[in-house]
Amino acid sequence: MATAEFGSAVRRWRDRVSPEAAGLPAGGQRRAAGLRREELAMLAGISVDYVTRLEQGRASNPSPQVVEALARALRLSGTERAHLFRLAGLLAPGGSTVPTHVTPSVQRMLDRLSGTPVAVFDASWTLLFANPPYAALMGDPSGWRGDERNSVWRHFIGPGSRARYTPEALRAFERALVADVRATFARYPDDPRLRRLVAELRARSERFAELWDSGAVGAHEAARKIIDHPRVGAVTLDCDVLSVSGSDLRIMVFTAEPGSEDADRLALLTVLGTQTLAH
Repeated sequence: MATAEFGSAVRRWRDRVSPEAAGLPAGGQRRAAGLRREELAMLAGISVDYVTRLEQGRASNPSPQVVEALARALRLSGTERAHLFRLAGLLAPGGSTVPTHVTPSVQRMLDRLSGTPVAVFDASWTLLFANPPYAALMGDPSGWRGDERNSVWRHFIGPGSRARYTPEALRAFERALVADVRATFARYPDDPRLRRLVAELRARSERFAELWDSGAVGAHEAARKIIDHPRVGAVTLDCDVLSVSGSDLRIMVFTAEPGSEDADRLALLTVLGTQTLAH
């Protein structure tokens, strides 16, 4: 890995991204027009110390997930992203692997939804981006690593989520989720990360293995969900899943009926959660 060159590239690209372009407030005195290290770290979901060590050439071998997160936070083009992967000594994910690149245009759209809980997942349901309202609603994912960031793993093996289901709704949700992963597996059969994930899920979850072997078909789509929030109680929300043409991403958006008690609870927990995250 060209450690110094990687750090220089990150620092150079950080300097060119304005806070406004990254969806951040531009207040306060700034020595430069670009992002601060603290802001880049927050956007990429990594520590400030790690960003500092990367930029100063004191950290080597960043993982593909870290490089992808930096490319997204820095609003890199496809060519720039591929260059950053090369500087890290890595091969940029190609057509045979599940796409994980959040394009600058998609990121700009997400920036304009800053007051709405929004998250972006790849086609295997691994979390790529979550804005502060989503973190306030579903739990802060900034400390999640590896399989912890995959919604399928969390549901069948891990701690689950704050979503509450009736038995019938749970069965339908699980069928659709496994069917969606099956379809992704068929499109990217050579993706080693996806193959390992499916193998672990089949080995450790009888329910997942049963649904996988049944050949269930379907897709994880829009639904009304009840979220059990530890601070404001149950919140009933519409959950829409939008697909991004050409990049195989899923954008999950939670909204409440205007003027309803659920809208009030959503607004309250967003403020409370955002304050907590700020500390």
